[in-house]
Amino acid sequence: MKKIGILTGGGDAPGLNAVIRAAVKTAINEFGCEVFGIRNGYDGFLEADGIVPLGMREVRGILPRGGTILGAANRGNPYARKVIRDGEEVTIDVSNEIVKEIKKLKMDALLVLGGDGTLHIAHELAQKGVPVIGLPKTIDNDIGGTEVTFGFDTALNIATDALDRLHTTAESHHRAMVLELMGRDAGFIALQAGVSGGADVILIPEIPFKFESVIKKIRERAEKGSMFSILAVSEGAKPQDGGQIFSRQGDEVYVPRLGGVGQVVAAYIEDQGFESRVTVLGHLQRGGTPTAFDRMLATRYGAASVRLAARGGFDRMVALRCGEITDLPLVEATAVPKRVNVNGDAVITARNIGISFGDES
Repeated sequence: MKKIGILTGGGDAPGLNAVIRAAVKTAINEFGCEVFGIRNGYDGFLEADGIVPLGMREVRGILPRGGTILGAANRGNPYARKVIRDGEEVTIDVSNEIVKEIKKLKMDALLVLGGDGTLHIAHELAQKGVPVIGLPKTIDNDIGGTEVTFGFDTALNIATDALDRLHTTAESHHRAMVLELMGRDAGFIALQAGVSGGADVILIPEIPFKFESVIKKIRERAEKGSMFSILAVSEGAKPQDGGQIFSRQGDEVYVPRLGGVGQVVAAYIEDQGFESRVTVLGHLQRGGTPTAFDRMLATRYGAASVRLAARGGFDRMVALRCGEITDLPLVEATAVPKRVNVNGDAVITARNIGISFGDES
């Protein structure tokens, strides 16, 4: 193994730089090979300055930094790239051009740091002969085959801190405070932050809710003397008689953008006579310094991915299982997205301590 590449695709997440640092150091210290970073996801292979060398100097001091020094592109799908031709915007497949560039660069391995979409693309490129290894990155923690993705713990801590802060103003002003959190189809952030932050109501995509159940919980608390309530709501939560709420629709390239369910829930609460406010945490969950857990996990993933490349374990993804780093086929990891187990211990525990999921009769 003489040369490897690294790219970061999809949305940014805390821990990306820690992975890059660990991969570069392991590649150089243990295997004496060159490392190159691909800027802006897969797009870097098609850009004039898209490939940059990564050495010890380039990764110095990046361990605690959020974001990614390589840049990311959450719409950088080489199988559906938007370009302007003859004055019109068209969608084309440039995957063969990328494969050609990778072979031209004589890369012995390509480490792909990304979520479900980025890793799906990685597997498809592997079918075309690209020596790909995937690393599971997403704050939503929704990639199959691994117990946890790097970036999730930091987002969870940020969400929990926000709930802690909302408690004081909610209690002071006797309000229902709604915190809208990320979580398109998986409610891990809202569930775990809600339990950790003392939420009274948790709404997640896996459990469609009834507005009547939500207000029932708030009313019961008021009748018992608790004149405030805290609600942790995933952006992908939906009522039983409706669908998810979007701020922008999608197309063949742009995914639909969720947003607004917190406002809808808060408006209903107001209509029922309880003052309510909404906080949308948004991209704050992605930014800032990664937690110690995410730094450690990301470092382990980065080093393990290089070792896996040295063994020729391509078209696979590194993963955490039973506390140990292992690996599995990318096709298996991306086959079934991970979701909250609605009958699992975490949900049962939340119900045991009196948290409502908005589905109670």
